[in-house]
Amino acid sequence: MRIATTIFLTDETITPVRLARELEQRGFAGLYLPEHTHIPVSRETPYPAGGELPREYGRTLDPFVALGQASAVTERLALGTGITLVTQHDPVDLAKQAATLDHLSGGRFTLGIGFGWNVEEAADHGVHWPDRRALVRDRMALMRALWADEPTAYEGGFGSVRASHAHPKPVQEPRGPVNGPRTLIGGAAGPKLFAQIAETADGWLPIGGRGLTESVPALRTAWDAAGRDPKHLQVVPYAVLPSPGKLTHYADLGVDEVVLQLPPAGEAEVLRALDAYAAYL
Repeated sequence: MRIATTIFLTDETITPVRLARELEQRGFAGLYLPEHTHIPVSRETPYPAGGELPREYGRTLDPFVALGQASAVTERLALGTGITLVTQHDPVDLAKQAATLDHLSGGRFTLGIGFGWNVEEAADHGVHWPDRRALVRDRMALMRALWADEPTAYEGGFGSVRASHAHPKPVQEPRGPVNGPRTLIGGAAGPKLFAQIAETADGWLPIGGRGLTESVPALRTAWDAAGRDPKHLQVVPYAVLPSPGKLTHYADLGVDEVVLQLPPAGEAEVLRALDAYAAYL
């Protein structure tokens, strides 16, 4: 099983360069970074985990800039977003950012995407909250048009792009209906999410990794119904606090990558966490 990590990198934590080097030297498989552009002070949306919203949410580094730094100082470390808030990006710009990072890293990039939870943050980006899932689907389709080998036009319900020359291209070859960088969708288990994963992505990024005994078979059913190759489905439990029994359970379900949560802290504390997680490598 590949052991990757995620962390809220901020202006107060260990730096992307230092962390990336330590992860690669120690044999960890990857680094995934979350995204929040800003956190409105007047936010009314409750924090999904309950209680006060942790300080780091309003201080996160831009994941594409940070992962670009990580890419430049590593050779094998996988790089990913967990997750990119697609509704808060111009899709033409986001397609260029993702393709450039994948190209410069030699195909090491995973685009983890999601729908968000902070209504006020999304509203400042002009997002109409009830439309967010349809908007993600539409923008990803537009991006896949720009990633296509030949100039391809796209006309959607929320945006369009002319047939265009758009380079660099992502490194990975098309997989069934999916092209572009490896794409994982985060979100709560359910038939609508699983249908979207089967139609448009490489797999699922379940936050916390709970309830997989029941959910993974349901996702496999949706995957089969979409005519996808069962061998290609990827389930990557995300932001996991590990234990030997938990990782064994994931392996029994066919999971071959897990993303462990690091503390949003300075260098010394993060390196201590890596020392503890080394037992799972």
